[in-house]
Amino acid sequence: MKTILSKLFEQVRLSREEAREVLVQMAGGAYNDAQIASFLTVFLMRPVSVEELAGFREALLSLAIEVDLSDFNTIDLCGTGGDGKNTFNISTLTAFVVAGTGQKVAKHGNYGVSSVSGSSNMLEYLGYTFTKDVDILKRQLDEAHICFLHAPLFHPAMKAVGPVRKALGMKTFFNMLGPLVNPSRPANQLVGVFNLEVARLYHYLLQETTQQYGIVYSLDGYDEISLTGPFKLFTREQERLILPEQLGLQTVAASDIFGGNSVAAAAEIFKKILGGNGTEAQNKVVLTNAAFALKTVDPAKSFDTAFEEARASLLGLKAQDCLQKIID
Repeated sequence: MKTILSKLFEQVRLSREEAREVLVQMAGGAYNDAQIASFLTVFLMRPVSVEELAGFREALLSLAIEVDLSDFNTIDLCGTGGDGKNTFNISTLTAFVVAGTGQKVAKHGNYGVSSVSGSSNMLEYLGYTFTKDVDILKRQLDEAHICFLHAPLFHPAMKAVGPVRKALGMKTFFNMLGPLVNPSRPANQLVGVFNLEVARLYHYLLQETTQQYGIVYSLDGYDEISLTGPFKLFTREQERLILPEQLGLQTVAASDIFGGNSVAAAAEIFKKILGGNGTEAQNKVVLTNAAFALKTVDPAKSFDTAFEEARASLLGLKAQDCLQKIID
């Protein structure tokens, strides 16, 4: 690690192979917390390169406990986090709304590091038991159309750096990696990112895969479609700037999508929305994200059609039923 750190402190970039190897060593317990913290801090002070991110991704996927869900045409809905906006759990709610339409969802997630409540905090609070039992995950997909892959169960490297990430309390390149390393390697993905630079990194890396993907970033800093203003959408075919008005929707205020100051508060908002009692603004944001997820799987589907499918799932309480099934 001393050699790697010296190189980084001299502002030299790592090659893809060097980046891969350092994460493999980290997962194997070769470095202490001080060394890991120093390594992570470098990437808080300068951007990660495409080759570095690709190497980190290859390392985590090579070390991951793989889950074969190839019998299902799944989609992942996982944001990077790290936007500092403290919204309610939009991507997690979106995942259940999408599942309620019948589309299979293999959601990858973790505890919040730079936010009050990550997807794992929320599901654990609601009574879900994390598992890496493939038979259980497949049964959940069959019966509830959704399963949840809790990152530390599948990624020893993430588990190894967890305490250091928590102590730093800031977004690191691991925030960028989470959505790229779903161990089930879903065929489809809608991912939110915390800035345009990361969106373009993702766009480059995901073009190397066979995935159908959408990458979203709201220009005022949200790692999802917030409807607080314009957002960027990157797909394999194009890059678009979209205004809420172009979708027939009005913008919402930041206060409309605030997520509370504790997991308990966030859970109350979560349950209220999933129970069909969300505010108009909360519902619109979730349904818009769900609509673009459905369009990621089927690009020929119109936004209006996808939005109405999502609305029927949420307000018809199909999404809530999906949650109850995986908890039961």
